[in-house]
Amino acid sequence: MSTNSGIQDPAKLRNVCIIAHVDHGKTTLVDFLLRQAGTFKQHESMTDRVMDSMDLERERGITILAKNTSVKVGDIKINIVDTPGHADFGGEVERIMGMVDGALLLVDAAEGPLPQTRFVLRKALSQGLKVILVINKVDRPDARIDEVVNHAFDLFVELGASDVQANFPIVYACARHGWCTLNRDDVDAMISGEKKGTLQPLFDEILRDIPSPKVLEGKGNEDFQMLISNLSYSDYVGRLAIGRVLAGKVKRGQRIIRHGVDAAGNSVNENFSVTRVYTYHGLAMVEVEELGAGDIGVLAGSEKAEIGDTFVGNDGVSPLPRIVVEKPTLGMIFAVSTSPLSGKEGEAIQSRKLRDRLMREVRQNVALRFEETSQGDQFRILGRGELQFAILIEQMRRENFEFMVGKPTVLYQTSENGERLEPMERAVLDLPETAAGDVTRMFQGRKGILTKYEAGSGHGSGRVRLEFDIPTRGLLGMRSHYLTATRGEGLISTIFLGYGPHKGDIAHRTSGSLICDRLGKTIEYGLMGLEDRGIMFVGIGVDVYEGMIIGEHNKENDLNVNPCREKKLTNIRSAGAEFLVTLAGIRKMSLEQCLEWIDEDEWIEVTPQSIRLRKKILNQNLRSVKREERIK
Repeated sequence: MSTNSGIQDPAKLRNVCIIAHVDHGKTTLVDFLLRQAGTFKQHESMTDRVMDSMDLERERGITILAKNTSVKVGDIKINIVDTPGHADFGGEVERIMGMVDGALLLVDAAEGPLPQTRFVLRKALSQGLKVILVINKVDRPDARIDEVVNHAFDLFVELGASDVQANFPIVYACARHGWCTLNRDDVDAMISGEKKGTLQPLFDEILRDIPSPKVLEGKGNEDFQMLISNLSYSDYVGRLAIGRVLAGKVKRGQRIIRHGVDAAGNSVNENFSVTRVYTYHGLAMVEVEELGAGDIGVLAGSEKAEIGDTFVGNDGVSPLPRIVVEKPTLGMIFAVSTSPLSGKEGEAIQSRKLRDRLMREVRQNVALRFEETSQGDQFRILGRGELQFAILIEQMRRENFEFMVGKPTVLYQTSENGERLEPMERAVLDLPETAAGDVTRMFQGRKGILTKYEAGSGHGSGRVRLEFDIPTRGLLGMRSHYLTATRGEGLISTIFLGYGPHKGDIAHRTSGSLICDRLGKTIEYGLMGLEDRGIMFVGIGVDVYEGMIIGEHNKENDLNVNPCREKKLTNIRSAGAEFLVTLAGIRKMSLEQCLEWIDEDEWIEVTPQSIRLRKKILNQNLRSVKREERIK
């Protein structure tokens, strides 16, 4: 689909992002904004959570990648950017803030502002964005609307909002039913159905409160200037560079210059011709002849474009400052699989292919860093959190790769006076009051300091909200223990605070591993003989090999065992032959559980079909089973 021109009068443009914590209804709100703006025709079907385009986003119910869409209200075009709500994907947030002039802060009417809301809001306020507060899910039976509004105001003041920013408009909404109101007194009537409503008040508020984009001087094609904030790819035209035009205009076929950097950080320039120009119309990218200042669009033509590059019309236009994101706090080793079962369930990749895949991810995600190691087949990725690593691993699994990953490790720093510093996080816990004592002891055992205790939080009565300042090390492996302690009813959110003094040793798991001592398949008789030794991770008929971890030992040392042992057949009938004997429960380990569980001397072997645990040294005669000797 092509039109003669994509030039939009900057005064009739609004660029806005949506800020929200995970599961506060952000993507659902975008669904209804698109529906009610007439983006979809009557005969067009539309799936729920249409902005969650990745399979992983739909499965996990979270937004991972920042995405663009647009709606038309009258003759004004509103570009909407859906941002991730999880702090692990903060790099996605930081790089799109420069594309917008305002934000919708979406807050759950029961839970109120949570840590990751705070993280993104701080970025928005520091950029000087105008913010509209949207109190969502006002129909919840445990909604505490007025209290949440007060919490939000306190948060604005705490984060240093200006007087203009702190005087924010408030919209009360129920995104899943597609209505909102500016009048607090109308909420009960709209929940009961006495009054009907739409999202029109929110559209009106965006047009009234969010300013049109600021355009730099220069209106011609030679004055063109655009900062690249996102990348995409098309099988037909190659790499697509997404960003906001800050000055001038660009047309198809025009020769422009890319200001970028190479792998060593040195400045490089590239001249290229723009082969395609796109703008957003609803969810679709529509091809146009020209793109003007203030609009968010897509350019094709440079296969070397990277996030943070500046496209300019001529040498006289200076490049813009590159996008800067907060530094990573965790590192993880990705290695070529050396398993005896390598290549049986997926593609056993060589180091070159693994390196290329990781480099591609780092280029597209500015929050990740890539480092070589002393081992030619091992590479180190630096990132924000366990979830970010888990998403990358899962994506590579689905691309049919086989590889191994190590235990996430914390990145330390050294202060000016030589003191060792480590990353600190604030954990906000929403949990049943009955579990508060156990959870407090658990977090304090991981060097956490209780900074806030608040009774009567969201999700009904009998719940409390706790806040801990805790080292990032203390949170590794904590999530599953926390869910067990709260019987699955606890919510946990974290945000990076900065670096603080090292807090001393923190105990990891105290148990050892049950390690297979031979190649073969597990047999029920062999596993039954090991049940009193610990908890099994594998069932019957599973391929195993020497050095593979098949369970958790109930003592602190490792134990080499034979799960392939068969029962010797004789012509003598045993006394217990008539009894039906079955295996006790097996703990199926998910990827996140494995990341939490493993020690420094162990790998997670990842294939498209399986996730296995193994020792780095497979031969049992080359490794110690004593914990103090194997964990240096």
